[in-house]
Amino acid sequence: MKVILASPRGFCAGVNMAIESLDLALQAFGAPVYVYHEIVHNKYVVTTFKEKGAIFIDDLSEAPEGSTLLFSAHGVSPEIRQVARDRKLFAIDATCPLVTKVHLEAIRFAKQQYTIFLIGHEGHDEVIGTMGEAPEAIILVESAEDVPNLQIADDSKLAYLTQTTLSVDDANRIIGALKERFPQIIGPPKEDICYATQNRQEAVRLLAKEADLVLVLGSQNSSNSQRLKELARESGTPGYLLDGAADLKPEWFEGVSTVLVTAGASAPEEVVQECLDYLVEHHGAEITPHSIREEQVHFQLPRELREALPKA
Repeated sequence: MKVILASPRGFCAGVNMAIESLDLALQAFGAPVYVYHEIVHNKYVVTTFKEKGAIFIDDLSEAPEGSTLLFSAHGVSPEIRQVARDRKLFAIDATCPLVTKVHLEAIRFAKQQYTIFLIGHEGHDEVIGTMGEAPEAIILVESAEDVPNLQIADDSKLAYLTQTTLSVDDANRIIGALKERFPQIIGPPKEDICYATQNRQEAVRLLAKEADLVLVLGSQNSSNSQRLKELARESGTPGYLLDGAADLKPEWFEGVSTVLVTAGASAPEEVVQECLDYLVEHHGAEITPHSIREEQVHFQLPRELREALPKA
């Protein structure tokens, strides 16, 4: 069996920053460190941090007053920040800077009296945080089919923003539908979908045609990982999303001679290697790395950590 190992894959700069922040917070302040929602949407990462003393919560009332709290990479609303202050929590903001950019765009458009269409998935942590910046001004749009049914009182000032982890193709379809119905609509100066999401999608789009099967390492609640699986299937190649080698099913490999392996932006390299080891052991796989682009993006640690840690 031939295995094409896609690159870029796995952790993006935002995930690296968030994970390093939680690691350092545990070292500097000791366990427990409370984390509002999952640090990233990955089962392996969350389980690993639980074993180190992180406690993941969905309500800030679960964090004792004065304790250490970390906001996940997905961002939070102003309301949550205020609750953290009221409870005198030492809050470390590990929001991905690309998500922060969308928040700032939402604030700017709302101040200018725009109605904002946020393209994204209802209930996703990132969407909840962004909508919290200007709930009275933002309308969620999940699909192009939603666009004809949008009801707005004044269509003279309209803008759109997108969740950072969407499928580029899906987002473009929805943006196209919005522009067709509302030609006057404006978007952000620079598109919101993150560089890592785009690069991983591009790799699957280019390489899936060469494979009989696509394996995407990532968790079911990871939006960007789900998009990679969907993209493989749209290209005509069977694709599956799995947390690790334990999820592999023998029937997937019947008649398969070439497998493409990639990973979502919140999936660690350990689970990729575990999957590759399985393919080598059980199928005699020969692994060929294929890089479509180099990534050299790095985000600095949150200010709260930089100020609290000893200077090198």
